[in-house]
Amino acid sequence: MEMLMLIEEILKAKGFTTFRTPEGSDNGVDLLASSGTLGFSSPKICVQVKTSDTPVDRLTMDQLIGTMSNYNADYGLLISWYGFKNSVIKEIPKQFFKVRLWDSKKIIEELFANYDMLSDEIKTDIPLKRMWIPNIEEDL
Repeated sequence: MEMLMLIEEILKAKGFTTFRTPEGSDNGVDLLASSGTLGFSSPKICVQVKTSDTPVDRLTMDQLIGTMSNYNADYGLLISWYGFKNSVIKEIPKQFFKVRLWDSKKIIEELFANYDMLSDEIKTDIPLKRMWIPNIEEDL
């Protein structure tokens, strides 16, 4: 299953209307997402999904930020299963109101939180079953 497809499904489950840019000509954007019935409302988000097996560098984040203005996006979402280099992490405070970063931990968190609303195709590719386990604390 493709990471881009999973991210798109998670965003749809969160109530966003999405548009997948054509392969090869994305100009630094893989998905566009916005809220509202037809997707005309804010927030408008440019999404870049990186699937290489190395952490994402600062240049990639800077390109996303530049691309956001070309698409009139309010925000950017940079996704990398393998995380981000320290140069990106150091920029988080400066870009807090513009960009969010999702690493593998955040992707899994979003998958669990939105699983019930994902498509049957995703649920077939990632079959999960909810289990309830008693929470036994020592203080009881």
